[in-house]
Amino acid sequence: MEADGASQGEQLLDAARRNNVDLLETVFKELEEDPAKIADVVNHSKDPFGNTALHLSCRYGSWEVLDKILDQEGGIEIDPHNIIDGDTPLHAAVKYAQDEPEHGLFIVQNLIEVGADPRARNNHNERPIDLIHSDELDDLVDLLQGAELVTDNAGEMTKEEEEEEENIVDDDDDDETDDKDIDAPKEN
Repeated sequence: MEADGASQGEQLLDAARRNNVDLLETVFKELEEDPAKIADVVNHSKDPFGNTALHLSCRYGSWEVLDKILDQEGGIEIDPHNIIDGDTPLHAAVKYAQDEPEHGLFIVQNLIEVGADPRARNNHNERPIDLIHSDELDDLVDLLQGAELVTDNAGEMTKEEEEEEENIVDDDDDDETDDKDIDAPKEN
């Protein structure tokens, strides 16, 4: 949109690299705080390697910018793959955790909470957990293993919960019908 300066997408990527919340908020204001416009810029702005603002925030540990992006509505794509390695932001966060274990764990946990797929594979057929090469990251391994289990079982658990709920509703309906038959006054 801007002819003389950096585009909104370029500004967004720079904000993600440098954890510059002020710049990020300026971009959002220029986009009229419109969730659809923000999601479009976040999802389609990429560096030459295909990294989105989510990738860069995770790679550089830019938590404040990442948090503001994740709070946006309008369809932010949480698992985009970059061009070089096919990494998702979760892959980038796991790589970041190698050098910054506590902060990296925090970022990974937040990505999983908003729906990042721990089973996503990059171009080397690696899941985020496959990128961990340190015995000091047991908490991260546990988190990712647990997230994979939850994701793998999500469909089955939902079906079981639905069946239980249907049985409870059926039982409740029978009880209400029985109570009505007993308590209802008879008409003459």
